[in-house]
Amino acid sequence: MLAGERGPAARTAMRILVETARAMGADRFVEISRAHVDGCLYHGRAGLDFAERLLAEGARVSVPTTLNVGLLDLLHPELVRADPETRRAARRLMEAYVAMGCRPTWTCAPYQLPDARPGLGEQVAWAESNAIVFANSVLGARTERYGDFLDICAAVAGRAPYVGLHTDEGRRARVAFRLEGVPERLLASDVCYPVLGHLVGREAGSRVPAIVGLPPGTAEDRLKALGAAAASSGSVAMFHAVGVTPEAPTLEAATGGAAVPEVAVTPERLRRARDELTTAGGSELAAVSVGTPHASVGELERLAELLDGVRIAPGVGFYVNTSRATLAEAERRGVAEALARAGVRIVTDTCTYLAPVIGEVRGPVMTDSAKWAWYAPGNLGIEVVFGSLEECVRSAALGRVVRDERLWS
Repeated sequence: MLAGERGPAARTAMRILVETARAMGADRFVEISRAHVDGCLYHGRAGLDFAERLLAEGARVSVPTTLNVGLLDLLHPELVRADPETRRAARRLMEAYVAMGCRPTWTCAPYQLPDARPGLGEQVAWAESNAIVFANSVLGARTERYGDFLDICAAVAGRAPYVGLHTDEGRRARVAFRLEGVPERLLASDVCYPVLGHLVGREAGSRVPAIVGLPPGTAEDRLKALGAAAASSGSVAMFHAVGVTPEAPTLEAATGGAAVPEVAVTPERLRRARDELTTAGGSELAAVSVGTPHASVGELERLAELLDGVRIAPGVGFYVNTSRATLAEAERRGVAEALARAGVRIVTDTCTYLAPVIGEVRGPVMTDSAKWAWYAPGNLGIEVVFGSLEECVRSAALGRVVRDERLWS
């Protein structure tokens, strides 16, 4: 490929990958079976120029490749309030990646697509922070943190540098978080897991953490929320949940038998972590945004149950982000119609903390996502309130922020 025998696009991709491998300290490549590309999200002209150059050189992906969210909701174009020039550039970027043979999935949660889930030990090149941590942790697949440009280069070449989380050594836990005195009622609530992830990310940084004390059989949606939060507040690309995730039947297995420092996770520390995710004071509420990472069918069904018979207060916007594939299934089950009746706006192909969907809100936005709460103030310049999904629904109905402090006592 470096010699140009597979065309100029493959040569460009391999030149970039070789230099990256040298910088990472890799001495060889590993073949990958699939990729997930984040470069389709428009951040500016450089990304578009790069993609269109590869396309002009004849780039085609060599492995099955899914696409992360874009800047536009192609199914509901009226929701994104971008200027015409930005919209044109964002669409050109999305179209360029499809033209290279990528699958137009437009989701940050490709693991929710049954035919896109890599298996235990499968070597892949995934971008998008929550997708990376989910693949490594929950599925036991192997990927490093790939970002724009590297993701499509790996997809074109079918190779990734054999280093870091692609290797046994790189996947060992370097720090352990042990839950101490956390009440069962909190562990039984969905809201615990994004908060725990936020705490883990802040403490672990880029280290692989092990978590001791999660309930056996912890649901995928909760692990999704935990990993997304840890990848946002820190640089966590993999975690081990002892007795839950596939490479951590025991703490010793997760650490490779090495002694690692331990961090105690107490109810007090969890409550402080929860409070860090709120930037607004008072009870004012302008909107609610949930579904970051993209909501699963189960999460949409849960939201519909909570909204059954509930009327959202006038002036309060309610948004849920999901993939077009999940929306199709929700439509088939009648869930999408129930959400629409309740006044929920379903956003696909993008996410409300990235794209100008919510618009000019006057007041705080409430969310059940630690990832959304972490990024939205900087991306959108808005104030955020973090709470459980139940609290989000109750607040939307009342038109003001309400939270149940008893859960955290």
